[in-house]
Amino acid sequence: MLGLLLGAPVAPVVLGACTTPPAAPPAPDPLAELASTARSDASFARAVAAAVPSLATAAGLVAEARAAHAEALQREVDRARPPQPPASSSSATPPVVDPASARGRLVDGLRAAEKRIGELIGSVPRFRAGLLGSVAAGCASLREVLG
Repeated sequence: MLGLLLGAPVAPVVLGACTTPPAAPPAPDPLAELASTARSDASFARAVAAAVPSLATAAGLVAEARAAHAEALQREVDRARPPQPPASSSSATPPVVDPASARGRLVDGLRAAEKRIGELIGSVPRFRAGLLGSVAAGCASLREVLG
């Protein structure tokens, strides 16, 4: 009986050490951010193509390619982490003022995507790095299309 009484204060400590603390939620997938940015770029490029006739062809190419980038990135995100119910998203496309500023915004968006990919590419598995490299190369070629 004395042994049980002396061992009793130790039991909660030992048992407490065996329990696992609740797991922290996983960090957001960095490719999800890239997919969202690609969707936004595609939306803006579509607006430019519709509003600025001199950029219609080039902006249309940017819209098509960035939509494909978004789709490929989102497929990888969904493969790695099955999707949750979508959150409502409303991204209003700002009006396009003139061809030069529209072209500048398209180029800036592509350059920002390339930069973000450059920051991430060394920290992802090789198969994801290949996907990111393809998207970055696509963005670089689209910048050339825009001139």
